[in-house]
Amino acid sequence: MDAIRSIVQRLRVSSRACERQLGLSSAQLFVLQQLDQAAAASIAELAQRTLTHQSSVSVVVTRLSERGLVARRASAEDARRTEISLTPAGRALLRRAPRTAQADLIAAVDRLPADERRGLAQSLTTLARALGAGDEAPPLFFEGDEARPGAGAEDCEDREES
Repeated sequence: MDAIRSIVQRLRVSSRACERQLGLSSAQLFVLQQLDQAAAASIAELAQRTLTHQSSVSVVVTRLSERGLVARRASAEDARRTEISLTPAGRALLRRAPRTAQADLIAAVDRLPADERRGLAQSLTTLARALGAGDEAPPLFFEGDEARPGAGAEDCEDREES
């Protein structure tokens, strides 16, 4: 349990610092950092690069677009696809941004030997299912929780703190 608490705490502290420093969620910063490496040819590609579901990335990209940090445009090759890239304002923001805990977490997992990654994935999947999670696509870390009224409230009801 201590390891899970430590990881969640690192993600939470990073997220709060990002919001305080930049006015963005850590998920939004993580998406910006992925786009800084290369523009995305589609939401699906960006979802793959962020290791999350298309719907989650789409919500984040919409928020970033509304703030003028990313640009969306129809692909010249396939009008059904939306290309996503950083705007000058997005690049300027990134110059003062810290590295995200999500990026550190992904890098740490990637450094694990393949058999350990598979075992970790299986164990975490089993744990998520035992908790009743895992049936729907989760958002990026700490993205959107504040937007849902009562989000997380069910976790506090009828339970004593352990």
